[in-house]
Amino acid sequence: MAHSFTQEYFQIPVVTRAYTTACVLTTAAVQLEVITPFQLYFNPDLIIRRYQLWRLITNFLFFGSLGFSFVFNIVFLYRYCRMLEEGCFRGRTADFVVMFLFGGVLMTLFGVFANLFFLGQAFTIMLVYVWSRRHPAIRMNFFGLLNFQAPYLPWVLMGFSLLLGNSIVVDLLGIGVGHMYYFLEDVFPNQPGGRKLLTTPELLWVPEPPCSYQPISIIVLLLIQAELHAASHLHSNSFSFPYIFF
Repeated sequence: MAHSFTQEYFQIPVVTRAYTTACVLTTAAVQLEVITPFQLYFNPDLIIRRYQLWRLITNFLFFGSLGFSFVFNIVFLYRYCRMLEEGCFRGRTADFVVMFLFGGVLMTLFGVFANLFFLGQAFTIMLVYVWSRRHPAIRMNFFGLLNFQAPYLPWVLMGFSLLLGNSIVVDLLGIGVGHMYYFLEDVFPNQPGGRKLLTTPELLWVPEPPCSYQPISIIVLLLIQAELHAASHLHSNSFSFPYIFF
């Protein structure tokens, strides 16, 4: 059992594995009271004046205390991050890291003005946006009530958040940064006179190991099937997702 879990774990693509693990460990540390959210949140004043540079990273790793909301969010993050890394970024780990850096830097800059304390949820929306724009033909179903094409997914999530009375600033930030990346990477280079502006530094390029990625582990499949009713159709053209409450 332990060997099987370890084998499944290391079959997860490296960036998805690293980010998801960091998020889970951060939440576990908060739950065990090893650290507190006050040591993690984004605070420009403490970063600049007290050199608490870790806040630039930790604010992307905390999704709230352990509970159903955390499980939903982490599964959502894991799902889209992995689908991107195994899909359009397969064999392009360095490019995927550049997308992470691009999104992280822009969200940090906007976070200063938007007065946001944790940016992990906006980062997840960015991943959803990029995935949805690169898979425009996939049809999705929302709670069995609303059918739409994949590019509308981020907007459906934002609208649902608005209906619940939540702030949509996080959603808008994720959508905005996701669109900037999509435009610079997929749209502008294909325009007359356009060129690729996001280049991957050579120092990030490392030899890619032989691809050994397997479908999502059975444990996560069961979670998704129970909570999202869509795991068994991961590679099909139709998905059904309930909203992940932000």
